Amino acid sequence: MMSPMKSAVVTGGARGIGRGIATELVGRGWSVVVTDVDGAAAEATAAEVGAVAGLAHDVRDPQAHAHAARVAAEHGPLRAWFNNAGVGDDGTLADLAEDQVRRLVEVNLLGMLWGMRAAMEGFGAGVGDVVNVASLSGLGPVPGYSTYAATKAAIVSASMSVNAESPRGVRVHALCPDGVQTALLDGQDPRGLGAALVHSGGRILSVEEVAAQAVDLVGSRRVVRTLPAWRGAIMRAVSLAPGAASAGTALFAAQGRRAMKRSGG
Repeated sequence: MMSPMKSAVVTGGARGIGRGIATELVGRGWSVVVTDVDGAAAEATAAEVGAVAGLAHDVRDPQAHAHAARVAAEHGPLRAWFNNAGVGDDGTLADLAEDQVRRLVEVNLLGMLWGMRAAMEGFGAGVGDVVNVASLSGLGPVPGYSTYAATKAAIVSASMSVNAESPRGVRVHALCPDGVQTALLDGQDPRGLGAALVHSGGRILSVEEVAAQAVDLVGSRRVVRTLPAWRGAIMRAVSLAPGAASAGTALFAAQGRRAMKRSGG
């Protein structure tokens, strides 16, 4: 008798990186539940990529996570959970409205924490992997993205801590990509400092390559992975001397604006 297919949940899966992850998982033989705050888009994406279900899911609601875990378990043992849902308002802390700050913290950080809890409960006594989609901005100072970067830094920290406190067989990972060609990137202020710094690293990553790296973390012992690796090394070095690093912001921003101009951004 064949064993049931393993199931996985992908939050924020209707588009962008989440859709890419769902597509990659289906291609590797997983039963995938796609969730998104836009339920109709989640259902449409699930049908298009071959996922087993598409659910409306506000990640700020812990019970919505529990429901997603139960649906996934109907299609096979829950063995992977991808906390991908997030928002990316750019701007300085002084510029952001109060509701923007709250939304960044509640969706990006609390949504990830509730997702990890639901995943752990869904794994039960079995094995499983949680992959939290963070950002390179969570590894060092990123002026123009201060609140967004703070939530991503918290995701990296929580991933390391929860991985260390998890039972044997359960692994937690944080994926930290540089700028990715998504609607979130397209929606930022092209004149803002954050946009210039994102483009200062050269090539913008594709959804497909980030999705493949996210799925590759399942079953691995890697806790934090940066994309590309060289940018991760720079960000870690910068974080050791954030005061000195601020002096280089103007140079990186100018480099980014030149790159945006060349690409027609």
